[in-house]
Order: sequence, then C-alpha cells, then structure tokens
Amino acid sequence: MSVVGNNRVGIPIVLLHDAEGAVITIETKRGELIRGLLFEAEDMMNLYIKKAVVLGPKPGAKRLVDQIYVRGTEIVFIVLPEMLRHAPMFDRITHWRKHGGAPPEGVGAAVGQAAA
Repeated sequence: MSVVGNNRVGIPIVLLHDAEGAVITIETKRGELIRGLLFEAEDMMNLYIKKAVVLGPKPGAKRLVDQIYVRGTEIVFIVLPEMLRHAPMFDRITHWRKHGGAPPEGVGAAVGQAAA
C-alpha cells in the first residue's frame, strides 16, 4: 500500500523518512547494535547515522563513531522513537481506509490536464 501516491513507497519506508533527525537503534545481521542520530534514510533502507555507538556482538565491545553507513540488506531490526506513533502518515492511511482508497479532496484533481 502506498501512502504517498503512485511512487510505490510503502509504510515502513515513509516511517523511516519521518524518523530522520531522531535517535534510532539498529540490530545488524552480525549481531551489532547501533544507536545514533538518523541523518538520512534511503528508499532501499540504507541508513546514514551520525554520533553512533556501536555495541559489538561480543560482550563489552563498544565503539563510538562519528558517522556510519548501514546498508539496508544488513539490517535485522530497527527501533524507532515513540513519537512517530502520531506521524501524519497514519492520518492518511485512516482516511484511505475509511473512504475506500480515494485520495483526500483537492489531491490530484487536475493531474495531466491543463485547467480551463
């Protein structure tokens, strides 16, 4: 289900973009936990994180890194801030479910045609 139109971006990706600028926690396939400020999220779930703390798979292994780039295929789990529960995206989803998938009024009214 696309929540932003016809560009086929789903709910998890939109939620990641909404989380930019917040502190998140990631678990990787290697067993590392990475916690830091989400600077940029790409549509393929590649994440650019600043001021990160990396907890290694071995107990006690802790590194502080200024910036880290995590490829989306290496991510197992992402913990997002609680404040995203009230993201505007969820209002659009509620509207679309209530009105059978119709876009909100005024959206896409004159797409592809010159207004007369």
